[in-house]
Amino acid sequence: MTTREAILLMRSQLRDIYDAREIESMARVIFEQVLLWQPVDVVMRDADELPDFFVNKLNEIISRLTQHEPLQYILGKARFHGHSFAVTPATLIPRPETEQLVDMIIDQNPDSDLRVLDIGTGSGCIAISLARALKFAQVTATDISDEALAVAQQNATALKTRVRLLRQDIRHCSAPSDEWDIIVSNPPYITMSEQAEMERNVLDYEPHSALFVPNDDPMLFYRPIAAYAQEALKNGGRLYLEINRAMAQQVTSTLSNAGLRNIQVHTDHFGNNRFVTAIKNNDN
Repeated sequence: MTTREAILLMRSQLRDIYDAREIESMARVIFEQVLLWQPVDVVMRDADELPDFFVNKLNEIISRLTQHEPLQYILGKARFHGHSFAVTPATLIPRPETEQLVDMIIDQNPDSDLRVLDIGTGSGCIAISLARALKFAQVTATDISDEALAVAQQNATALKTRVRLLRQDIRHCSAPSDEWDIIVSNPPYITMSEQAEMERNVLDYEPHSALFVPNDDPMLFYRPIAAYAQEALKNGGRLYLEINRAMAQQVTSTLSNAGLRNIQVHTDHFGNNRFVTAIKNNDN
């Protein structure tokens, strides 16, 4: 099988499930991660015969893609903020919107030696990216899942980044033993009723415990995070949250009720309300 034939095979087998742009993107990722080829190599070597191990791997990948399994789980890797992160079904696949949240934190916090807490870290992508980008930051990350913490530790080690990892339930954050300059969280925020609108590759494979909240309590995780932030942030410290685009008003009210100030809603690159920031200010 040549390179050209491999791409034609992907197109023919996957066209009823994915659009043409998605298939081309997946092909680039597969060639890069399995053969270490860059896009220019795929173009320049379109008539090359591919090794048997790649053909066998490609057939396996295509078979799993037809079952709507995310490519990131098949390959065990996802790109985030310029780096490759291990992902498993115990962790969410990092989204581009979350990269925007990381960039916001980096841009707004130029000081060094900041103490940072990432609540509900999953694969560790937020915590590790901040530890690499902020100047001499001391970063702690928590999660309730032992499996997720193991993946986060794997990523921290692979990216030569020091992050303190702790097992903790978002709903029961312990009394602060530290005062934080920054608290960030991307907690579960999709209501159960929204499942009908979701793609199978998310609904069938990504961990529901990291995605969903009850219809009657969408602030299940934001309330304890807000209360903890008001208690544990330093005066002037900042809280950063990723949110359900339909719940900006509910999140801002929750933060205000907890005593946080300077609450702002920020849109993502698609114009959706996606982030809320707030400051602990005890001077008022």
